[in-house]
Amino acid sequence: MSQSLIAPIDKEIKLADFDPNYKGGYKRKRDVEGKLRKIINKIIELQELLYSENNNALLLVLQAMDAGGKDGTIKHVMGAVNPQGCDVKNFKVPSAEETAHDFLWRYHMAAPRKGKIVIFNRSYYEDVLVVRVHNLVPKSVWGKRYQHINDFEQMLVENGTTILKFYLHISKDEQKKRFEDRLNRADKHWKFSDADLREREYWDQYMEAFETVLNKCNTKIAPWHIVPANNKWYRDLVIGKTVVTALEKLKMKYPEPERDFSDIEIKD
Repeated sequence: MSQSLIAPIDKEIKLADFDPNYKGGYKRKRDVEGKLRKIINKIIELQELLYSENNNALLLVLQAMDAGGKDGTIKHVMGAVNPQGCDVKNFKVPSAEETAHDFLWRYHMAAPRKGKIVIFNRSYYEDVLVVRVHNLVPKSVWGKRYQHINDFEQMLVENGTTILKFYLHISKDEQKKRFEDRLNRADKHWKFSDADLREREYWDQYMEAFETVLNKCNTKIAPWHIVPANNKWYRDLVIGKTVVTALEKLKMKYPEPERDFSDIEIKD
């Protein structure tokens, strides 16, 4: 049975209806390796076109539970693009200056200018996820933020930014396997954190918070993509194809030269 990757706008979204192990009819990694190479090469080509044309911007929003694959997605899907035209932004605990502004201020400062791709490794959605789960501010505060986020995204889109939002959907069992892998492999010890285990205890609360986000902040201009992410290779395929499709829709062209080059002679 096929599974929708774009969250439906016209009905309530329940994460239980989405299989994190879904593979889109493929069976194994080698079935998609050739396709993924072509997709990555296409992204490289389109990113250069985006940068040279300098008329549009692309914002990728990655949200997931810990070990959900945000870093892996960036490395394997976007890692080959020219770093001159692509930035990755990570958002930690707000600084004193950031706290002194509205909650969206630091994200707006990091949003892509025209010609650029920016990837948010976690995003403003943390202000209705972790903030909600841990009661960092009252519900009367975070409850208003869903509309603030929708308005913020609307403004970005109206100013030439395409927004692609990906929820990397893994199962609780898969998260356990990935944590165990970090413990068992010396080259991954640096990725293990006791804090991740503490957050795992709030799994059900996070699922509820994510479902609210997927329902309240799923719009025609910036829909959510619910990416089955238990299989990393399928996750990469889905996200890569989505990025290519979004960039191709921009109908970009290389800018015309500022002058006629026919009279230029490059001497030996």
